[in-house]
Amino acid sequence: MKRRPWTRVLALFTLASLAETVFYSQLLAFTPLHLPSLGVSDPDCVLVLVGLITAVSNGVGIPFIPLWGALADRYARKPIILRSFIVLLIAAAMAYLTQSLWVFILARSLTGFALGNSGLMMTSLAERVPANRIGLAFSIMNSAAPIGAFLGPLTGGWVFDRYGFRTLLAIDALMLAFVIAALVRGYHEEYRSDPRDKRPILRMAWNSLGMVWENRRLRALFPALFLLFGGWMLAFTYIPLVIGELYRGPDQGTITGIVIGASGLTTLVLAPLLGALADRFGSWRVLFAGTITALLLWPLPFWIRELLPFAILWSIVNGVVSAVFALSFAVLSSSAEPSVRGRVMSFAYMPVNVGFMVGAAVGARITQSSLFNIFPAAAFFTLLGILLLYSAYRQPAGQKGNTSP
Repeated sequence: MKRRPWTRVLALFTLASLAETVFYSQLLAFTPLHLPSLGVSDPDCVLVLVGLITAVSNGVGIPFIPLWGALADRYARKPIILRSFIVLLIAAAMAYLTQSLWVFILARSLTGFALGNSGLMMTSLAERVPANRIGLAFSIMNSAAPIGAFLGPLTGGWVFDRYGFRTLLAIDALMLAFVIAALVRGYHEEYRSDPRDKRPILRMAWNSLGMVWENRRLRALFPALFLLFGGWMLAFTYIPLVIGELYRGPDQGTITGIVIGASGLTTLVLAPLLGALADRFGSWRVLFAGTITALLLWPLPFWIRELLPFAILWSIVNGVVSAVFALSFAVLSSSAEPSVRGRVMSFAYMPVNVGFMVGAAVGARITQSSLFNIFPAAAFFTLLGILLLYSAYRQPAGQKGNTSP
């Protein structure tokens, strides 16, 4: 069978990741504006529910991530990847059909069971991409997430204001159905499991956790990434409410989408740039430069109380952190042995997922006095993350530390 070009697989996975994040970002951006139509009129209740819904929707799916990786290793990756988009399609349909707050929360919670697809896509991609193009390929694919995070609100704001949230959800459902069809037709599985491997699935899932723990670099790298992106997710969760604080005029959905969307313009430039620089100068060196830049930028939005300068500054901060996020997967992939990379990379988005959960919970507390407290809190998360990142860098790569960095 003729081997398909790796660029085709990269394009397909990038499209799938983009569609997934467009859907997630629209849920996140417009849930605060949608809650009053579900009977939540108290602004303080909206503030608490935004944090609660975000924390729960990510928390319920995290324990299942090792299971998805084990099932992919035992059988095949394609059905496990498809599973995530089918779950999102069902969640979009539920949220579209309901007028109940509790069913809407259930639909949001269901999205947690879609976790674990990106690591499997990156593992399949890494098997096809030339070694000297891994950093660029990973940065392109994973830049889809932050780009989708701006395209979703930017394109959805106008739809939300003119036609309502349910119409936006219907469009999302059609988009997800298209992605499922594209993956079924366009992604051809090349991975073949070892037929001699008869270990129970649950034991394989448990062993996946052990693989991370036994690898000294991964043991420090995962908490470092959680802290780096936990601060980002803390800020991102409450950005729609910050925009509402700065702008109280008409067309709130459109303005929210424009402000969040502007940050994607810097991501379009910075993510591929950092990937190319990483291929030239080394992923770790560029990763440290990016995280230190983010640390210096995070406190600045705390002092801004006008919409336009805030939007400009937020686009810069979010663009830098988004580019760091896209690059981090190259470092994570290189820190795992090839034989277990699939199961390790199934945890790739866990730092962001945990960051969403913990960041939203922390935010529900610190925003009671001021919404703008999220920015110094994000800086504090980032500082701790850089310290742990340096600790991870000093550890040997490879399973049980047998390989040199």
